[in-house]
Amino acid sequence: MHRGRCVAAWKHISKAQQYLNLPYHGEHVLPLESNAKSSALIGNCAMIVYDPQAASLFRDTVKLPVRSTLQRALLAAQKCVPLKGEVAVMLTDDKGIRKLNRTFRGKNKPTDVLSFPAADPQLGIAGDLAISVETAARQAVAEGHPLRIELRILILHGVLHLAGYDHETDSGQMARLECNLRRKLRLPQGLIERTTSTHAHNGKAR
Repeated sequence: MHRGRCVAAWKHISKAQQYLNLPYHGEHVLPLESNAKSSALIGNCAMIVYDPQAASLFRDTVKLPVRSTLQRALLAAQKCVPLKGEVAVMLTDDKGIRKLNRTFRGKNKPTDVLSFPAADPQLGIAGDLAISVETAARQAVAEGHPLRIELRILILHGVLHLAGYDHETDSGQMARLECNLRRKLRLPQGLIERTTSTHAHNGKAR
């Protein structure tokens, strides 16, 4: 649940393509065979793409919500924050997000969500998110709710970072807003709340 150290001017996860060597077809990551339609831009430009290198995880280990469900979750989060512009979410595994975390944050370990704000939002691109479905699945089990709920929580957290909020440096503004939006979206305990409920609040989340 971290904001990318580098402000990235990504275009449809182009940085992920560079560092994860993702196959591309035009501007879109090639979708899984089980979801062969191209990633569609809908509403406020919400796009969900899959890391093909994590295909075995998606097919054999976890049951992902359908793409349209995740797009609706992303659009709802953008509307609530609010955040205008194109947002792309890449779903990957622990290996993929660990590589991004090491490259952009210098931390050689997996995490749940990384956010990468666009360098120039006036171009119509708000930024991109990378989510480890592998980590999300473990967290969903630990919290006792479905994977689709955990992914919605991670999307909301990431969108807040794209909008400029940072719980690691602010005075609780992001935590309060996330709590309010979580209730509005009927989501259970958010990421920041989980951390502060088990550790003394020191102004930072894990």
